[in-house]
Amino acid sequence: MKIYTKTGDQGETGLFGGERVRKSHARIMAYGDVDELNSLLGVCVSLSDISEIETSLRKIQNDLFDAGAVLATPDLQKLFGKASGFIREQDITFLETEIDRMEKDLVPLKNFILPGGVLLASHLQLARTVCRRAERQVVFLAEHEKIPEEVITYLNRLSDYLFVLARWVNFQKKTSEPQWQKK
Repeated sequence: MKIYTKTGDQGETGLFGGERVRKSHARIMAYGDVDELNSLLGVCVSLSDISEIETSLRKIQNDLFDAGAVLATPDLQKLFGKASGFIREQDITFLETEIDRMEKDLVPLKNFILPGGVLLASHLQLARTVCRRAERQVVFLAEHEKIPEEVITYLNRLSDYLFVLARWVNFQKKTSEPQWQKK
């Protein structure tokens, strides 16, 4: 099978289940942002030298593939015969547990911080902003089509996780967080 099909040359693409839509469709925008986030997390994995981060981010990448499958499927019954269950409460709880674990090591914030520090932390902050954009796109899509609310909750929690993970990486690397200097 060739990687190029030429079926998208006129600005349309296929959803899971066969429906064709414009590449500017809200569903395509939503799962495209989730895919971009997943790719950026792959960069973060390649920058990490901390095995527990690599393990967590690989789990999250798989979760994001699940979320993308849900977003690419208007009729969720066609998705391997399941209507839901691709993003589960335990996936959200995983993120919350990790946030709580890392926050125990961190000094509570008294000021806003700027994205920065070591290269991995900077990329994690970038991933956080891409995650927020993906969340906004999924919320927009959910205003027009039925989307499992767990997907939105997961993305919301994931952006929190990425923020805390960036801070935790800087802490582990003994690198100070750049503080916002308001005028």
